[in-house]
Amino acid sequence: MKDHKVEVRVRYSETDQMGVVYHGNYVPYFEIGRVEWLRNKGISYKSMEESGIALPIVSMTINYKKSARYDELLTVHTVFKSQSSVKIEFDCAIYNESNELLTTAHFILVFVSLKSGKPVSPPDYILELFKAME
Repeated sequence: MKDHKVEVRVRYSETDQMGVVYHGNYVPYFEIGRVEWLRNKGISYKSMEESGIALPIVSMTINYKKSARYDELLTVHTVFKSQSSVKIEFDCAIYNESNELLTTAHFILVFVSLKSGKPVSPPDYILELFKAME
C-alpha cells in the first residue's frame, strides 16, 4: 500500500537530437508518479487543491544512472517514505522496459494553504491514509 507504479511513454519532444531524455524532463515523470500514487489511494490532487490545499516540492534529490530514450515505456515507482507534521516524503525510481534502473529520486513536499501560502497540517482524510499505512 505504500507504493505505486505507473507507466509513461517517452515522447519525442522530451528528448534531444540523440533521442535521450533531457534531464529536466524526469521531474514531470516523478510528478506523474506522485499524483497517481495519491489517486491510487483515493485522493484527487485536483480536489485537494479545490479545497484550498497544495503540495509543493521543497526539496528534491535526483540521481541519474542511465539514460531514458525516445519511445521507451518507463515505469515510475513511487514509495511513501514518511510523514511528519506538514511534510511528506517519497522515494521514487524510474525503470525502462528491460527493468533497468535509470533514475532515483527523493522528494520532500509540504502541505500549504493556497489562501495564506503557509504550511498547514494535512487534511483529516490524508492523515487517516497515513495511519492506515503504519
